[in-house]
This record gives sequence, structure tokens and C-alpha cells, in this order.
Amino acid sequence: MQHRNLTSGRPSGTDGSDYSYRMVVDSRYQLVAKGKKRLSLYFITEAVLLLIGVTLTYLPGIEADAPNTVAYSSVIVSVVSLIIGNIGRRRSRSGLLRFYAAVSSIAMLLLIASLAQQHLLLKAIQDSKLWKTGKYDVNELSHFQIGKFFFSNSKFVVLGTNLCLNLIICRIVVVSELHFAGLLLYMVTLSVLKLCTVNAVVSLLFNMAPPKKTS
Repeated sequence: MQHRNLTSGRPSGTDGSDYSYRMVVDSRYQLVAKGKKRLSLYFITEAVLLLIGVTLTYLPGIEADAPNTVAYSSVIVSVVSLIIGNIGRRRSRSGLLRFYAAVSSIAMLLLIASLAQQHLLLKAIQDSKLWKTGKYDVNELSHFQIGKFFFSNSKFVVLGTNLCLNLIICRIVVVSELHFAGLLLYMVTLSVLKLCTVNAVVSLLFNMAPPKKTS
């Protein structure tokens, strides 16, 4: 008899009055699931770019011979924050996601600045002569070859030497242009990815927040 009374009565909250609220909650669940999936793809892409960043950090710069400790530290902090952000994504922890968005953004800015300083990117953009560095001057080598032209007894030796010098200069120019273009492309890609990732985190946090129930 008691069981019949319980089943005959309609439980509170299912009389249809909160239909719109439940529809909003259901829509939020779908948006959260899609946001987590999209954020997972961003995290994977960011991990790949961080590996490339380690490679660029390992490569010797134009002037700096010492290891780039700022870049290494930035990569380590980025990896740690990425792991924390992934935990926050999987467990729906808004605090961890906020921590990831703030810390990884700062680490990304430090990484880009340190790589630009290490490889003298700003100087290379301003200077049209990419083959001219602080250690080797092409003009000095050219003057040396001109002097050698007057003191050499064989024109073939001079011609061959000058040809080799021109080939070396052309190779230096091509390698420098490819190096700086690749570095610039990496920095732009990393910056755009970070903006998209932070935007995805903000959107996910908004959808994870419980909607206000209208009276």
C-alpha cells in the first residue's frame, strides 16, 4: 500500500515546470563534451610544437654560445602546465584549467622572446643582409679575394676560389633565410595556437558553470 502511494505520486521537479532549465543543462553537457574534445586536439598540437621548441632551443644561436636556460625553463613549465590542464579538462576542474591558461601563456611569451633573442630574429628582420654576422663579414672575405687576385699567378686558381666563395655565400644566405623563416613561422603558429587554446578554455569554463535557474 505504501509502495503504491509512492509510485502514484509525481516526484518533484518532473511536472514540466523546469523543462526549459533541463534543456539548457542538456545543451551545456553537449557543449562541454565538444569543448573537451576540441581542447584535447589543441593540447596534442601544443605538445608537438613544444617538441619543436626544444629542437630550436637546442640549436646553437648566431651569437649566444651558452645554453638558453630561459627557453628550456619555459618549455618545462609549458609541459607541466599542459599536464595540469589536461587533468583539469578530463576531470572538469575549472581551477586547473585557469591555472593552465595563465601559466602556459606566460611561458609561451618567455619562450618566444628567448628564441628571438637567441637566434637574433629581430636583427635579421631589420637587416636585409642576413649573411652578415658579428663573427664573419662577407665584405672582408671579398676584399681578401680581390687582393688575392692581384698576387696570384694563376687566373684559374682565382676564378675557382671566387666561385667557391660565391657558392658558400649563396648557401649561407639560403640557410639563413630558411632558418629565420622557419623560426618566424613557428612563433606565429605557436601564438595563434595559444590564442585558440585560451579561447577554448574560456568557452569550456563558461559551459561548465551551472546555469542560473529562472524562477
